Amino acid sequence: MDSNYQQIEQDYQKLIEELSDSGVVSDLERFDYLSKRKSQLELIMKNKIAVEEIERQINENESIISAKEDNELLSLVSEEQTLLRERKRKLRTGLEDLFKELDEFKKSSSKKTAAIIEIRAGVGGEEAALFAENLFQMYSGFARSQDWQTTVLDSSTTGIGGIKEIIFELKPSFKRRDNSDVFNLIRHEAGVHRVQRIPDTEKSGRVHTSTATIAVLMKPKEIEDLKIKQSDIKVDFFNASGPGGQNVNKRKTAVRVTHIPSGIIIVSRTERNQLQNKESALAILAAKILEQQKTSEETSVSGSRNAQIGQAKRSEKIRTYNFPQDRVTDHRIKKSWHHLEEILKGKLDPIINELQKGL
Repeated sequence: MDSNYQQIEQDYQKLIEELSDSGVVSDLERFDYLSKRKSQLELIMKNKIAVEEIERQINENESIISAKEDNELLSLVSEEQTLLRERKRKLRTGLEDLFKELDEFKKSSSKKTAAIIEIRAGVGGEEAALFAENLFQMYSGFARSQDWQTTVLDSSTTGIGGIKEIIFELKPSFKRRDNSDVFNLIRHEAGVHRVQRIPDTEKSGRVHTSTATIAVLMKPKEIEDLKIKQSDIKVDFFNASGPGGQNVNKRKTAVRVTHIPSGIIIVSRTERNQLQNKESALAILAAKILEQQKTSEETSVSGSRNAQIGQAKRSEKIRTYNFPQDRVTDHRIKKSWHHLEEILKGKLDPIINELQKGL
C-alpha cells in the first residue's frame, strides 16, 4: 500500500497545479471533477497520517512494555494497545474502502469520452453548404437534449448562411452517466450524408441532390498521453480573414499548427484570442493523430483489407434526407423515419438507438 500512497501524493500535487490553471477554472465541469478527486485524495492522506500516528503510539507503548518497570503502567499501556490496534484496523479498512471509491470514480470518469466532429460541404455548391449548416444545427440540438456541451473549434461560412466546413467538440456532462460516452453514441454518423430537396432559388421546382461529409474523431483525454513532442510541432500565427478576404482584425489571432512527422495541418481562427485558437488547433490535432494511430493499429492487427474497409466507410453514402417525401433513410440498416424537420432540429434518438443495435 505504500507505493499506492506515493502515487496518491504525486497525483495530488498534479491536481493542485491543474486546479490553479485559469483555463481549468473557467471549465466548470472539469473543475468540479478535479475538485472531487482532490477531496478524495485529501481524505486518503488524512487517514494515512492518522494510521502513522497510531503506529507511532503503538511503538512507544511496545518500548514501555519491553522495559517491564511498572506493573500498574504496564496494565494501562496494554489496555491502550488493544484500543490503538482496533482503531488502526478500522482506519486501514476505511482506507481500503477509500481506494476502492477512488478507483470506481476513475473508471466512471474514463467512460466519459468527448468527440470532435467535422462537417464539410460536398457536391452541390451553396445548397451543399446550407445542408452542412442544417447538419450542424441537428447535432447541436441533439447535444442540448443530452446535456452535452458544444464548442466550435473552427468554421468557414458562406455569404448566405451556409457552412463550407465546421469543426466542433461535443463534450459529456458530468451530471449524467447514461449518455457520457459521446464518441460511441455519435461515431456512426461518420460518412457521406445526402439531401434531396428543391432549393429556394429553383424556379422550375426541380429536386436537387447535395452532399456533406462527416468525420467523427475521439478526443484524447489528455494531449500529453499521445506523447506529441513539442519539437514535432510548428505553430504559425496570421490574421484571420472574413468574407471577401478582408482582415477581421489587425492582430494575428488565427493559428496554423503543423505536425511535422505526419504532415497534418490544422487551422483555427474562430476565436478572437490567439491562445484559445491555439488550444483548439492542438485539440483537433490530437484527435487526428489518435485517429491515425487507430488506423495504423487496425492495419497491423487485422491486415490491410480491414483498414481499407474502414477508410471506405468514411466515404460511404450512409443516409439520405428526402424533403419531398419527408423521410430520412439510413442505408446501412435499411430503415426510414418520417418528420424530417423534427429530426433536423435534433430529434436523433430513434436513429441513434437503431444504429447502436444494428451496427
